[in-house]
Amino acid sequence: MRRALVTGITGQDGSYLAELLLEKDYHVHGTIRPGADPAKSWIAHLLSNPPLHERMVLHQICLKDSESVKDLVAAVAPDEIYHLAGQSHVGLSYEIPQETCEFAVLSALRLLESLRSQCPNARFFSASSAAIFGRPTVAPQDEQTPIAPVNPYGCAKAFATHLVRAYRESYGLFACSGILYNHESPRRGPNFVTRKICRAAAAIKAGLQQELLLGDLEAKRDWGHARDFVKAMWLMLQQANPDDYVLATGVSHSVIDVLDAAFGSLGLEWRKYVRQDPALVRPREPVALLGNSRKARVILGWEPTVSFEEMIREMTFAEVERLGTGVSPE
Repeated sequence: MRRALVTGITGQDGSYLAELLLEKDYHVHGTIRPGADPAKSWIAHLLSNPPLHERMVLHQICLKDSESVKDLVAAVAPDEIYHLAGQSHVGLSYEIPQETCEFAVLSALRLLESLRSQCPNARFFSASSAAIFGRPTVAPQDEQTPIAPVNPYGCAKAFATHLVRAYRESYGLFACSGILYNHESPRRGPNFVTRKICRAAAAIKAGLQQELLLGDLEAKRDWGHARDFVKAMWLMLQQANPDDYVLATGVSHSVIDVLDAAFGSLGLEWRKYVRQDPALVRPREPVALLGNSRKARVILGWEPTVSFEEMIREMTFAEVERLGTGVSPE
């Protein structure tokens, strides 16, 4: 039975990846922050399922502690490591730039050093981001697009992406970066615009909210589903050779498209409830972030399976259900 170590296992990507790995008969080890309660997270359903829980081990660990990370990697001796932990919101990186950069860069470095010294034959995946491309002059972007970040989050991810490549080339490690474009799901954090819109649509439909404040409605992104993206992460570590891959749908949608899909699925006209707030427009907002995942499609055999409309509808009805139960892990 193969062993995988997943950092950030309680988050959106970590929880979907845990499900996938368990389906493939892995023994899954996951890291959680000290003091966190996994029973109130997105993996609660796995913990309450005895056959699955038996193949899961959770480790409370601070990824800022180099010795703890090294000891964990040595103890688990994983076949695969998936590094998904970290602050992943671009807007928040302006508010906590030092924490964002320190964690993204140094946690990746600690894991790479532990991999090199403790289990050099293990395979390593690191979650990078389309934010490394900043304000690209060409669209779509691929693995050859110049890295030119314009915000703290993008800078941090760019540094970590270079580290992964350096360790791969310098030490011969099987280390890969997935350059992830926006990927959403009902498990998305509440501070992301897609979840914010879907939650508001459900609340307005229920009469619990009167309006929704948003920034730039014309902003466009390449939005895919997290379930599809974690499958690509796994496929990257099953190849004969390590490499970096852009993971994207190749289709661009605007915030207005999200509004149309979310409010429309509940029979609402969003223009009656949405108001623009200039204070919510980010500085130096990236434009034309559209990914070309041809390399992943050809080499990995990967294809997105969930359409944009299906994803937003799923997210919206999940919010309707949460309003009825009052339960919503974050």
